[in-house]
Amino acid sequence: MYAVIMAGGRGTRFWPKSREKMPKHLLDIFGKKTIIQETVERIEPLIPAKNILIVTGASHSDEVIRQLPELPEENIIIEPVGRNTAPCIGLAAMYIKKMNPEGVMVVLPSDHYIPDEEVFRRTLAIASEMAQRGNYLLTIGIKPTGPETGYGYMEQGEPVAAVMGEDVFQVRSFREKPDIEQAEAFLRDGGFFWNSGMFIWKASTILHEIEKLLPDLYEGLLKIEAAIGTDREKDVIGKVYREIAPISVDYGVMEKSGETLLVRGEFGWSDVGSWNALWEVWDKDENGNAVRGRLVSVDSSNSLVYSPDKLVALVGVEDLVVVETADSILVCKREASQDVKKLVEMLEEKNMKEYL
Repeated sequence: MYAVIMAGGRGTRFWPKSREKMPKHLLDIFGKKTIIQETVERIEPLIPAKNILIVTGASHSDEVIRQLPELPEENIIIEPVGRNTAPCIGLAAMYIKKMNPEGVMVVLPSDHYIPDEEVFRRTLAIASEMAQRGNYLLTIGIKPTGPETGYGYMEQGEPVAAVMGEDVFQVRSFREKPDIEQAEAFLRDGGFFWNSGMFIWKASTILHEIEKLLPDLYEGLLKIEAAIGTDREKDVIGKVYREIAPISVDYGVMEKSGETLLVRGEFGWSDVGSWNALWEVWDKDENGNAVRGRLVSVDSSNSLVYSPDKLVALVGVEDLVVVETADSILVCKREASQDVKKLVEMLEEKNMKEYL
């Protein structure tokens, strides 16, 4: 079994802590270790370090190597520019094909919060066993805990097999991020699951599906395959990436393939896409405040405070996010924390690069 950890993106919703050179997955906002370190540590009992590949950008590769010294340096695959998940996964699949064409790939984002690690590894083992049985594309579905409009949904179909005592289901349909009325209807239905963005399949299977459904991408991947291990490798990847179109593996492959299956993930899960989502998973004091650093408060509740170096004092407020770094302070309502991304866009427009 092999793991591919997708470590791209900027994590703009975690500004001012996350920056272009230090995005969310390279930060220690969950605990003492960085998020990507926790992601690797979570799967190492199941997948050895020599079989774990990281796909990241050139500007982050040195820091990834520094944070993950247990991984062979050649397992850090560099994308010259982000082109969404289908090219990223296809690129990694070509490297795994060189090692073992029938090797099972576990594709994971680098920045998820998963509290029940033992159940998580068992779920991966179930999906891996099913992937070995045939040319299936497996994804992990998360039972919704509320009418979330920020996630894609999958509709569970009929069970097709049982593995280790757990049913594996057909995916009847994929649904894009819904409005609130649709999300509430999905919740009432009970047969819809959040799309976790975690996938399991053989390298040969996903490459065959890309060949069938995304032929232009496949043509580029063949050029890369021929250059892997040669002195042309970096140049060929750069040339191919300049020419290929960005597309997600969900839209480009999963939604169009007839081989998609769903395994239920019941290990606790959050993609922690905002400061508010982080408040939900951090421990809280008796007033509902989640704190990293020092806080004194009077009649203040349900706020997130991140301030490792300075004392924060709150008086008569609630539902806030307060984040302090060396050069910036963020204050916003928790419910508006998704809009921090708009602040980053504003900083870009104003050419305030020193804060990015």
